[in-house]
Amino acid sequence: GSFSDQGAYSTGANPSSVAVGDFNNDTQLDTVVANYNSNSVSILLGYGNGSFADQIIFSTGAHPCSVAVGDFNNDNQTDIVITNNGDNTMSVLLGYGNGSFSDQVAYSTGANPSSVAVGNFNNDTQLDTVVANYNSNSVSILLGYGNGSFADQMTHSTGTYPCSVAVGDFNNDNQIDIVVANYNSNS
Repeated sequence: GSFSDQGAYSTGANPSSVAVGDFNNDTQLDTVVANYNSNSVSILLGYGNGSFADQIIFSTGAHPCSVAVGDFNNDNQTDIVITNNGDNTMSVLLGYGNGSFSDQVAYSTGANPSSVAVGNFNNDTQLDTVVANYNSNSVSILLGYGNGSFADQMTHSTGTYPCSVAVGDFNNDNQIDIVVANYNSNS
């Protein structure tokens, strides 16, 4: 296919990751951008015509580098999880459904979390997260309680320098699996 010319929108310093969701319940897609050197995320509310409103900024931990979305407290509003590479945490921002979010709540991860993905890993119908820990050579699983909070991390070893994670049912057993890209293992 073909695309129209790009439209550029201001964000914080050194944007490093983007995710899409409807953050203000207008049925239009919005974006969230992790701003690595601003210690924030930018929310850009979509108008539904390919353009976006000016950014709204929310604080995160140090050096956010990956974002994902889901409904972590079962209120039918889109929430955000962020990996914070500079302070070894995952932040949760609970959405109010009007384009605004709660203050962050942080959870410990391994060293230098670089990527986050969302899935239901324990079949309890609640969303959980998996975080790639670049300098720990591990992933952290944080099981969600369904009220916006998460259990302490459980870790699993990976190859060297895991830098990206994704989830899916890769063996058709109706269980969510995790795939990890390991930067220094070429795997």
